[in-house]
Amino acid sequence: MFMTSKTGGSAGEKPVSGKSLVAPFGSWKSPISAEMLVQDAVRFGDTALDGATFYWVESRPQEEGRSVIVRRRSDGHIEDILHSPYSARTTAHEYGGGTFAVADGIVWFANFQDQRVYQIEPHGAPRPITAAADCRYADFIHDASRNRLIAVREDHGRGDHEPVNEIVAVSLDDGTITVLVAGSDFFSSPRVSPDGSHLAWLNWNHPNMPWDGTELRLAAIGPTGQVDQQRLVAGGSSESIFQPEWSPDGSLYFVSDRSDWWNLYCYSPTSENISTVLPMSAEFGTPQWVFGMSTYAVVNTDRIIARYTQDGRHVLAAIDTRSGKITPYELPFVAYSGIRANGTAAFMVAGAPASPSAVVSIAQGTGELTTIRRCSPLRPAVEFTSEAEAITYPSTDGKSSHAFYYGPCNHRYRGPDGDAPPLIIIIHGGPTSATDAVFDLRVQYWTSRGFAVCDVNYGGSTGYGRKYRDRLNGAWGIVDVTDAVGAARYLAERGQADPEKLVIRGGSAGGYTTLAALAFHDIFRAGASYYGVSDLALLAADTHKFESRYLDQLIGPYPAAKELYDQRSPINHLNGFTSPVIFFQGLEDAVVPPSQAERIVEALKNSGVPVAYVTFPGEQHGFRKAENIIRCHEAELYFYSRILGFELSDDVEPVDIPGL
Repeated sequence: MFMTSKTGGSAGEKPVSGKSLVAPFGSWKSPISAEMLVQDAVRFGDTALDGATFYWVESRPQEEGRSVIVRRRSDGHIEDILHSPYSARTTAHEYGGGTFAVADGIVWFANFQDQRVYQIEPHGAPRPITAAADCRYADFIHDASRNRLIAVREDHGRGDHEPVNEIVAVSLDDGTITVLVAGSDFFSSPRVSPDGSHLAWLNWNHPNMPWDGTELRLAAIGPTGQVDQQRLVAGGSSESIFQPEWSPDGSLYFVSDRSDWWNLYCYSPTSENISTVLPMSAEFGTPQWVFGMSTYAVVNTDRIIARYTQDGRHVLAAIDTRSGKITPYELPFVAYSGIRANGTAAFMVAGAPASPSAVVSIAQGTGELTTIRRCSPLRPAVEFTSEAEAITYPSTDGKSSHAFYYGPCNHRYRGPDGDAPPLIIIIHGGPTSATDAVFDLRVQYWTSRGFAVCDVNYGGSTGYGRKYRDRLNGAWGIVDVTDAVGAARYLAERGQADPEKLVIRGGSAGGYTTLAALAFHDIFRAGASYYGVSDLALLAADTHKFESRYLDQLIGPYPAAKELYDQRSPINHLNGFTSPVIFFQGLEDAVVPPSQAERIVEALKNSGVPVAYVTFPGEQHGFRKAENIIRCHEAELYFYSRILGFELSDDVEPVDIPGL
């Protein structure tokens, strides 16, 4: 439980009834320090199940972001199986995912430092099984009958051309690599049938992203291990397929948004018939930003454990595939990922609204919940925990948009009578992504100091059907910005935010929306951009393959739509910036290079707009090192205190703010 402060409190505060104190919003003394955000904290990643042993990846800020494979045996014993200097993290597609696989106690993983594939045998040390080369591997599956791994390979060693993606087989005898499937721009999710006779996979081509349109393909595996007789099962340029999985009886399940919602379907290879497992106005899929994502698990021929999204919240349920009956679990969680299952239990990462995310198991028969590992040892006290309130507010053209609102929460304080709190509008990345109502100590860091927070699922976010997701097509920089502004105005009109103290923050694509909102609107008093985009044309010309044509959908093909790119790029509208901005940037970011931030920082300095620029050597797209995460939050808090005019209760290192 959080410990309350032993100090006297914030400057300017006054006692009320001997219990609470009146103090300006933002100045409240909070028990949640920036150090606590990374104190023995981890971020959960990929998961795998080998018999009754469950494996997962932990990214550990205290180990400079090293990704560790952890396993929990059936007897409950938990242990690390990957030790320094190894780190299980692939950079395929830059965002990675699908970084390891396990079978019969043997683990294969992509090592971050050299991107080679390594094998760990029981009680053994990692040894490489692929040669040193400019290649990246992900989405492994063990092909037991042929003693090989099947994986997606991203080959960066072919000159000046963009990387080549293929599905390959890696021999576990001698490391020989055989190309199985090629010819598309992207591949994911290779899956070998239970009898080893067929291979299923997903592929897609520029300019599509996987949530725009993918193909599910199936091929026979011949006597030599090569694939032939390829056929299209489902999907196309305007149908998104997600997570194919085989059933023990040879049926192939997958998720498709052909009905507007990502629903579960079943394909019979013998009859070539596709049937809907469970038609619902709910999302069983999610944007495939990384490899290895899993929103459901096939337990046996009659049972699937799946999570679906309605109104921004996840529900976990058991599905009887014969009858179509669905039975939701009664659990204290609102988000689930990395779902794996056997006949005894289902395993996953689960997030609750008032406690840290955890690795959990759920007994198949009784539904009994077991918490295996929490992402943080901290147990928040209710007196400092602000829970999400789902709000739906007016958008443009008579439509509605969605967000989660968190009010200030600190039982030791209240704001002055008649005052409303400053509001932080949070813009998620992607932009095709979503936020949820899961407890996040980073949100509580702000609310416990007297800020209100609004986490926006603007038009284009997932979880509300394809039509809502497609709102952003051709309209990035318009719909998202309008929805951010609309959320701020809506909450200010309701008296839940001070209209003179509205700020906006976001990372990556959320950083672009932040900068665009500041450039094209005057509602926000300040902003914070984390590795955000300022020049769309530069992004189109200087980014990695996975997203190199993403903007074709969001804005238009470049350079044909150059005028639109120029119109919507904050760097071209410097006169619109009148509010201070703080920038945070990793100097090894290949997704949004530092030049994006540096150009606009220099321009704002020259124009006299207060601006701060905080850089981190060694960091990429998103910060992983504990000291850098701490510095970001303290610097942002200091920045707001100077701009909004409240005294800090925290002793933090100042930030240089030229122009202030």
